[in-house]
Amino acid sequence: MTAPTLAQRPSKALLIGLVVSGLLALVTLAVMLVAGGPVGFGLSMLLALAPLPVLLAAVLSLDRLEPEPKLHLAFAFAWGAGVAIVLGIALTFLGQEWVRTGYGNAVAESVGTVYLAPVIEEALKGAALLLLLRRRQEIDGLTDGIVYASMTGLGFAAVENVGYYLLAFGADGPGAAIQLFVVRGLIDPLGHPIYTSLIGLGVAYAITRRTTFRYAMIPLGYLGAVFLHALWNGAASTGSLAWLGGAYLVIMATLVTLVVVTVNERRHLVAKMALYLPIYQDTGLISDADVRMLTTLPARKAARKWARRMGLGRAMGDYQQAATELTMLHLRAERRELDPLRFQVERDAYLGVMAQARRW
Repeated sequence: MTAPTLAQRPSKALLIGLVVSGLLALVTLAVMLVAGGPVGFGLSMLLALAPLPVLLAAVLSLDRLEPEPKLHLAFAFAWGAGVAIVLGIALTFLGQEWVRTGYGNAVAESVGTVYLAPVIEEALKGAALLLLLRRRQEIDGLTDGIVYASMTGLGFAAVENVGYYLLAFGADGPGAAIQLFVVRGLIDPLGHPIYTSLIGLGVAYAITRRTTFRYAMIPLGYLGAVFLHALWNGAASTGSLAWLGGAYLVIMATLVTLVVVTVNERRHLVAKMALYLPIYQDTGLISDADVRMLTTLPARKAARKWARRMGLGRAMGDYQQAATELTMLHLRAERRELDPLRFQVERDAYLGVMAQARRW
């Protein structure tokens, strides 16, 4: 038996979006298979999927204290791999055709790579974040925006990479595909997640802050994503190692900034847990030892490991999750997002989960 959770019922729109996006991704891959043949497609899929488990683990590790619902994460990934890819290819192609009629093939290819692709693709990937605004209670901080945006970017990059590797295979054989994998899969595997994370930051800031111009951060995040994307594409199109190196440094500096944001936010959450959880010591559900365990990641991990040995791993996980959600509830109340009645209902529900977990 496991403790009950407070997860919302999945919305029909979210489920429909997940199914449609997944089907579009499968159709896109099927077209690549038919166009490139089984050998080239198989190698391309292998190269595209090889780094994905590590990249997914890296992104999800940012949100260990308060993991996002799996359905929402799956939707973000599928949206990037399906809807964003299909519409991105279609709209970029149409834009290039319009440019080609007046300026020729060379200009159309350059415009498509440096200008159209960043503008169109970041808008489409960022649309997943805007759709999640309807489930805004799931975005409790800047880290959540980064995680959802990164999942969308990873989905987009996975399918896009299959296409790029397949084109390289068709032109110059497996060696060319592997060489391209070194650049896209090893040197710069986080390009798309980093670009779109700036949109995620903007959306999360707009949701979690109460400043006058908070919604202005969404278009600013989008412009930042387009700039980074165009910078890398432009540098790659020049073939200059100096330009590529400069663009890579800018992107890596952005990655470091994103990590710093998540680390600082985690420290803030831990500090708030140490502030709010002792309030409930009189209930008998939280002790000083529990507070010490809950406010450090190594202690939380050690507690789960101990609980698994005792056959109580799920109960410990439920307890830790409910305590974290209880702290997030207080943070939302700090931002004046909750009326007192709703706060009381949700608070009591989280305490109920903690009580049931402690009984086990």
